[in-house]
Formats: sequence, C-alpha cells, structure tokens
Amino acid sequence: MVETLGLARFNHHRLDFRRWMPAFVSSHKTLLSVVWIAAFASVFLWQRSSVGAGGFSIFRWQSSEAGRPVPRLRPVAFNLTDFGGVGDGVAVNTEAFERAVSAISKLGKRGGGQLNVPPGQWLTAPFNLTSHMTLFLAEGAVILGIEDQKYWPLMPPLPSYGYGREHPGPRYGSLIHGQNLRDIVITGHNGTINGQGQSWWKKYRQKLLNHTRGPLVQIMWSSDIVISNITLRDSPFWTLHPYDCKNVTIKNVTILAPIFEAPNTDGIDPDSCEDMVIEDCYISVGDDAVAIKSGWDQYGIAYGRPSTNILIRNLVVRSMVSAGVSIGSEMSGGVSNVTVENLLVWDSRRAVRIKTAPGRGGYVRDITYRNITFENVRVGIVIKTDYNEHPDEGYDPKAFPTLQHISFIGVHGQGVRVPVRIHGSEEIPVRNVTFRDMSVGLTYKKKHIFQCAFVQGRVVGTIFPAPCENLDLYDEQEKLVKHSASQNITDIDYDI
Repeated sequence: MVETLGLARFNHHRLDFRRWMPAFVSSHKTLLSVVWIAAFASVFLWQRSSVGAGGFSIFRWQSSEAGRPVPRLRPVAFNLTDFGGVGDGVAVNTEAFERAVSAISKLGKRGGGQLNVPPGQWLTAPFNLTSHMTLFLAEGAVILGIEDQKYWPLMPPLPSYGYGREHPGPRYGSLIHGQNLRDIVITGHNGTINGQGQSWWKKYRQKLLNHTRGPLVQIMWSSDIVISNITLRDSPFWTLHPYDCKNVTIKNVTILAPIFEAPNTDGIDPDSCEDMVIEDCYISVGDDAVAIKSGWDQYGIAYGRPSTNILIRNLVVRSMVSAGVSIGSEMSGGVSNVTVENLLVWDSRRAVRIKTAPGRGGYVRDITYRNITFENVRVGIVIKTDYNEHPDEGYDPKAFPTLQHISFIGVHGQGVRVPVRIHGSEEIPVRNVTFRDMSVGLTYKKKHIFQCAFVQGRVVGTIFPAPCENLDLYDEQEKLVKHSASQNITDIDYDI
C-alpha cells in the first residue's frame, strides 16, 4: 500500500485543447493547414496500429521519462499489485480489482481511496467501482477486457429502453461498471482501457449473440463523476455511457475504434443525464462520436428523465458511419439546454444531427451550435424525423416529439456535399430554427443543396449557401427583410 502524503502535481503531456481550440477555429487558413497535417498523420498512424494499445500518439506528447510519479488524489492509495495483480496480459486480474475495490469501499469516511494501475497489460473480466474512488491509470497501463463472453455478466434491460437495444431480455454489463455511486474519478497519465471489441463485432455481424453487447464503461444512477486524461478504445458496444447521472465531467479523453466494421461503438452517450460537461476530447469511432439520449419510445416516456444542461466544447471528432454529434434517436424523455461549441468534424458522413420519429414523444429544444467547422463532410447539419426503430409493437405511433428553438451560429468549413438537410414532417414540424454567420464550401453544385421540409425559422444576415425558401430573412440588425410563405414545402433530395 502506498502511504505517502500530499497531492503531487498532476502533470500530463496531452495537448491542452482549451488553449488552442478557440484560435484554431477562428482562422480558417490555419484550420485547413492543421487539419490536412493531422489527417495525413492520423491515417498513417491508424494504418500502422489500428488495434494497438497505445492510443493516438499525435494527440499527446511522448514522454522520455522512465515513469512519472503518480499524484495522490485521495488520502489513501493502493497499487493493483498489492492485491495480487499481474500485468503480463495473460493472468486474469478480476479478483485483484475486486479486492482493491472492496478495500476502498471501507474508506468512505476517510475521503475514499485511489487504485493505481501501473504500466502493464492488465487482463480482466468486468468489475464494479465503488463510491469515493479514484481509478488511476499510469502511462503505459492498459486494462484489457477479457474476450470470452461467458465472463461478462447479464443485466436487466435499461428501464427507459425496456429492451436490450439489440435483443429482447437481458443485456451484457460493461467492462467497468458502477451503480448508485457518488464521487467517482477515472483518470491517469493517458493510460488505456481497451475492450478488445473485435470478437464482439464479428459475432454481432454473424448474428451469434443472443444478448445486447455491453459498453466499455457504464456508470448508472450516480453523481459527481470525473473522467479525464485516459484513452478508451475498441469497445464491444457504446464506449462511455453515463446513465441517469448528475454532475459529470469528461475531459481530455481520447476515444478510438475502427471507423468501419466496428458497429455501434459510439464514443460518449449521455443518457438521461443532467449537468454535464464534455470538453477537450478527440473521438474517432465506428458510430456517433457523441450521442445524447433519454430513453426509447413508451419506456422512455414512462421513465421520464430528460438529458438537460449539457455543454460540449473543444472537440475534434470523426464518424464515417454516423455523425459527429447526435441527439437521439432515443430521446423520449426529452433533451434540452444543450450547447455544442468549438467543434471540428473531419472526414465524416455527417457532422451534427438530430434524429427522432413518430412514437418517440418527448422533445428536443433550446439547442445551440456555435463555432462549428466541417472538413470533408457529406452532410453538415441534419434534422431527421423518420428514424423508425422501435423496441416492440407497444409504442404509440401518435406520440409525436416536438423540435424547437435550435440555433446554428458560426458554421464554416469546406468540402461539404449538402450543408443543411432539415427533414421535418406534417406531424413533426421543426420550429424556431436560426442560422447566423454561415459559410460552407461545397463539392456539389446543385440548386437544392440547402434542403428543408416542414421547417419554420429565420436566417440573420447573409449566409452561404443561400438558404431554403422555408426560412424568414432578417438583416444583421435582426429586422425582418422577407417573410417566408413556404414553410411546409419540401426540397429534400437524398440522392445528393
């Protein structure tokens, strides 16, 4: 057991996104130059080590130190080796983790305990965290999820889903799990949690699984959570899933999975969460980089927990299959008061997306996108109201969600095929949408590239490309120039 006192200086070598991101996105020439350099380097590194354990070295400094001292973040700290842990990538360390967590669970009145995971390959089956605990991954430390599914416990479906998402009935638990906890920290010197999801993805494609795959890290019904300065990679399913949690900070986290053939490996999925910050992260995965959720159809409506007060800022993301930042489609408990700012989406299928459908109920409102940059994106802004996936036949097809008060301020970039596609419907119109300060370079010259259907809103000032006819036009002083008489017309063209 480590008993040195005091709090050592927390020094890490990752790039501080907060310093460079605002200036980065304010200068488009600088932006494009850096993006092309980053894209080239990232592709090179990805080809060299698409499933390695060390993370994306382009986004962190390389240390020449033999080992940095681990900071003391709790009154008492342990090493995993104190409980019989062996970091050779072969020995199974589940019991060592469980014994360590049990020891820390007895220290709540003393301020909790810290579990240090030293450099090495620490193979383990899923294990649970406890309150007032810090899990610290040293540089070179890799927690490896055991691949054999028989070691992954089954859990009941999430109450706001009523279904395992992929199969009815139970679902697999997460590699690192927590329920009804308070004061949880997962941090480190950019150590890695690796779910070794390749075997799960293969079984999923071959339809060999009878239960929904488990997330990499899932924390449920908990509060006061900090996750920072680590790398998460190759999750079997969603990577980081806070469920019905309050006061959550996710900062300086790298999340990686192959951009193709890694199904449903969302990066961060806030689900019925309140008061949350996601900042200074790099995410490149096989599905949505970030997806805000709040339950599925009648189960989410009955559960009734919205996702609200969420700030997402200073992110660089990539998604070739889905979108950079999504809301929905499971949003039946409601989503409100979300700000997404200083976001770069590069080499992706879609940039930002809101998706829902009849039967969802709920609402998406008071959403602000600010200072958003697209680089080689097929569709920039998407609002889709016919995303018809349902848990079972018990949903109400007349439970129509409401979409309103959505703002896009400062949208720039180049290499975009369709900058905007807002596909409302007669049952689910999109209301009070605002566009201001938008200039996007296009790769496809066609009349209807700013596409709308059943949308009402306004354009303030001059934007490029020219907006659809559904929107009112205002000058820079926000005085009405032209009122639209065509809010319900459609020029959606999915062939573009």
